[in-house]
Amino acid sequence: MPLTDDRDIADLFATARTIAVVGASDKPSRASYGVMKFLQDKGYRVIPVNPTITGEHVHGEFIWRELSQIGEPIDIVDIFRNSDAAGEAVDQAIDVGAKAVWMQLGVVNEAAAQRAEAAGLKVVMDRCPKIEFARLRLPGVSNDD
Repeated sequence: MPLTDDRDIADLFATARTIAVVGASDKPSRASYGVMKFLQDKGYRVIPVNPTITGEHVHGEFIWRELSQIGEPIDIVDIFRNSDAAGEAVDQAIDVGAKAVWMQLGVVNEAAAQRAEAAGLKVVMDRCPKIEFARLRLPGVSNDD
């Protein structure tokens, strides 16, 4: 069952440090561009993933082709893909050992969510982290660990 409780979503943000954005864009007009910058400004390490612009940079971060190339632990995989394509991103998130998958507003894939939950990942679906962050009035993360 995807997370819907405000405390669970707040806990997910509080325990995360690294977020991979699948479907990241280098175009300022795209939602993923703004959300990535917002999350960086809140203190998260945000790693963009997009096979069509691999090797470029957005907000100072190298854009990877796929999650398996990143080579460091990923707490949340934020998915900016359509509902059908979200399944592939979820499967990659499972394969790399991510702790959670977050499907953006309008992205609903029940089968992928069930696979993620069965693999032990937390799931958020049909929500935007930028909107939830503001709605829950969450502070930025501290990198003083």
